[in-house]
Amino acid sequence: MTIRIAVINGPNLNLLGVRQPEIYGYDTLADLESQMRAAAGNNAQLSFMQSNHEGEIIEEIHRARNEADAIIINPAAYSHTSVAILDALNTFEGKVMEVHLSNIHKREKFRHHSWVSGRADAVICGMGMAGYLAALNYLMAS
Repeated sequence: MTIRIAVINGPNLNLLGVRQPEIYGYDTLADLESQMRAAAGNNAQLSFMQSNHEGEIIEEIHRARNEADAIIINPAAYSHTSVAILDALNTFEGKVMEVHLSNIHKREKFRHHSWVSGRADAVICGMGMAGYLAALNYLMAS
């Protein structure tokens, strides 16, 4: 059976490759999507979205309730501020994988707490784009 996975990316991730590459790397969001599609092959059906707007991310989580078996989410800065995204994720019955490109625990103190982690089945941080692939591989093996 092919698993359906919604990959949801939060604010500023549309600037991957140009925004603080020393932290986030030089690969773009398009590069990430290409890498994930190649890794998924026929084993996963992937949908991708990125938004700089909290409400759009919440709407995507609501859509995923009916169209996805799992979510890979990088809420970016909303990790540390959005109870609303946590509440939306709490309505999702499938697996939730939280991914961060950088190790949020080695950064500014305000980044050490993620509201989303309270719902996530697993949290991957500090592995760069390989973290998304680790989340994908885990979900395909589950």
